[in-house]
Amino acid sequence: MCIKFICLPLSFMKTTAIELARYGKAKNAFQNTEIEVLPPKEGEVQIEVECFGINYADVMARLGLYREAPPIPCVLGYEVVGKVIHVGSSLDNHLLGRRVVAFTRFGGYSQRVNTKTIGVVEIGDYDGYKAVSLATQYVTAFYMANVVTAIHEGDNILIHAAAGGVGTALIQLLKDKNVNIIAKIGDDNKREYLNSLGVKNIINYKTGDYIEQLKSILGKQKIDISFNPVGGRSFKRDWNVIGPTGTIILFGGSERSGKKWGFLSDLNFVRKMGVIIPITLMGSSRGVIGVNMLRVAEDKPKVLQKCLKSVVELAMKGKLNPQINKVFESSEIVDAHNLLESGESTGKIVIKW
Repeated sequence: MCIKFICLPLSFMKTTAIELARYGKAKNAFQNTEIEVLPPKEGEVQIEVECFGINYADVMARLGLYREAPPIPCVLGYEVVGKVIHVGSSLDNHLLGRRVVAFTRFGGYSQRVNTKTIGVVEIGDYDGYKAVSLATQYVTAFYMANVVTAIHEGDNILIHAAAGGVGTALIQLLKDKNVNIIAKIGDDNKREYLNSLGVKNIINYKTGDYIEQLKSILGKQKIDISFNPVGGRSFKRDWNVIGPTGTIILFGGSERSGKKWGFLSDLNFVRKMGVIIPITLMGSSRGVIGVNMLRVAEDKPKVLQKCLKSVVELAMKGKLNPQINKVFESSEIVDAHNLLESGESTGKIVIKW
């Protein structure tokens, strides 16, 4: 009987998590709870989390606007840093006790989480707050700038929400490509931050029409690539300033957040984006690429793994320097969400246990 007992797999355990209990404002949405964490399956590891990051997709999920999010109550979170404490297969024993950065398919707002080994990369003693920035935001930027499109010397690059996490990552990844970066912001207080990253051309859409500001910078030139996490009306406006061989890379819909009319707001959001007839793409030699990193993770996990390994390697060599806006305690999750949703943050917002 003892032998049989010893051979039984590890039983589930309970851990503390921050649960999204209801949709709406951050102050009403979250609650601390205990959840059951099952033993990791084959191809999975269990991580004891020291910190996790938040992303704008979390805000959209909290508002009930992110279709990929699980039904509530649920635990959000796409990225963690921590120590591997259990493995689902002896093939992964080399990870036991290792400190890692990892993707999580939700569940990251927890003190312990299981995730697939393919989304885990060792980081040694590298700064954990910076490491957690590398997962979602730097991988998204790397994927967009190095996998789905080609960027050439001299290209004019428009980066919306340029002072945010993905914007910061894009700027750092593009700095050696000898391109002309135009950073779009909504707060002049972010100019100094962008200047510190080496950006010279900065436009504030709240102080004047951003298309007119673009034209004053570019003259007769056109935008070659727009990295757009906003959608809505900005998509149609970008389309009018994209030149031949140019591309809009759409990776978010933040213009939809904060609108309270449900389906009517969805329709209005789509209406503002307009309709593109495919044959016009050929005629004008322009393109549109949509990026959803959850879909990439599900269908092309090895691509995601390669991107994560690449940004970790670049960061550990000092070629990338993730910028941390603020580190919050887990008890301050509401304040962290409010800061991210306000649009006033720069760089990455991190939560520590």
